[in-house]
This record gives sequence, C-alpha cells and structure tokens, in this order.
Amino acid sequence: MGRDVIIACDFASAEDTFKFLDKFEGKKPFVKIGMELYYAEGPSIVREIKKRGHKIFLDLKLHDIPNTVKKGMAVLSKLDVDMTNLHASGTKAMMEAALEGLTRPDGTRPILIAVTQLTSTSEERMKSDLLINEPIDKVVMHYAKCAKEAGLDGVVCSPLEAGRVHDSCGKDFVTVTPGVRFADGDKGDQVRVMTPEEAKKIGSDYIVVGRPITAAADPVAAYERCCREFIG
Repeated sequence: MGRDVIIACDFASAEDTFKFLDKFEGKKPFVKIGMELYYAEGPSIVREIKKRGHKIFLDLKLHDIPNTVKKGMAVLSKLDVDMTNLHASGTKAMMEAALEGLTRPDGTRPILIAVTQLTSTSEERMKSDLLINEPIDKVVMHYAKCAKEAGLDGVVCSPLEAGRVHDSCGKDFVTVTPGVRFADGDKGDQVRVMTPEEAKKIGSDYIVVGRPITAAADPVAAYERCCREFIG
C-alpha cells in the first residue's frame, strides 16, 4: 500500500470547499469530508467532489447500536466513497454490523477504519472524563485489536501509535493518522502530534492534514511540502 496525504476539507459550505479545491489545478488530492461539511451540504457534496475525480474519506465517526450503524453504513455505501469510519468504542458487535452494512451486494465496499482515541484526548482527560484508567497506549492497542478481530481494515490513531499498531495488527492493517503538523507550525487543539516526516518514519499509511494546508497562505505549496516530507 502506498502512502498518501489526505486533506481535511473542514469547510462550512460547498462554495468554500470548491473555492479551495479549484486552487489545485491538474491535481486531485485525496480529501476528507467531515461532519461540518457533510451536515451543511448533505450527500450531494460527496457526489460532486467524487465527480471531480478525488478520492474521499467520509469522516462521520458512526457510534450507535449495531443495527442502526449497519443501516447507516448501508446508505453510505451507495455514495462511492473510498474510506469511512466509526468509533471502536462502539464494541466489536457494532463494528461487525457496520462491515455487514457497508458491503455492497457485489461484495465491494470502501475501506472501513475505527477511531481508537481522538488526537485531542490526553491520558489525563481519558482518566478524568471517561473513567478509563488504563494507559492510553494500552487502550489504543486494545481497540485496534478489536477492530482487526471485527474484520475492519485499520484504525485512526495518533502518529505516535502507528508503528505499534502495525507491530500488533500486521503491516497490512491500515493506519490513518491525524494530528500531523509541520515542525514550524502551530499545534492548535491537538495534543498528540508529529511532523509528516516523523509520521513516515514511524509507519503511518495515510496522514490527515487540515489547517496546516487549508489555512496556509499558499495551500498548494503546503500540500506539496507535505507530500514531499511524507511520501518522498
């Protein structure tokens, strides 16, 4: 599997999104559509971006009872996205149901990955707010193993954990890592972060980069820098 940079298109409207994507003349970067944009524009934004030739990671982080998630994934499978996700904390039963719902009648489906712990979550917050007293590394590895046992393709994890996830779940188990910042950039609200070059060394398969690209003075140059550092 080749590495790739996914741009988090966390915009409030289709207009802002296409204004941004129009800057990439002749390039079709892999993009992430998250809650803000999807809730603002609905399924049509997915279809429009797909029609332009982009790969899409639909980042809605489903988390509900197994049957509800199964039905939700069955609807999302019709949008022809390349990757989607859910929360591993929803249990193996939920993840198995999601996989069943996402798989089309012909057996094809998008890549399905599970969120372990958000990159804004520190061990201290996990203990005080979620009452999870195990070390965060142990929790992430456990969630990753559960996702693998449920038949999922990989996990969303901090780049700090990507190497250990591969050691635990195998090289083919996909690691998608947000929390990536340039060495000379601002961390924002992320806690567990790493540079693109460091993420490459530790074994991330995909990095998700938002503000360091979308808020840059020259987004195309920032994207190209990210690709150079991460892909080579």
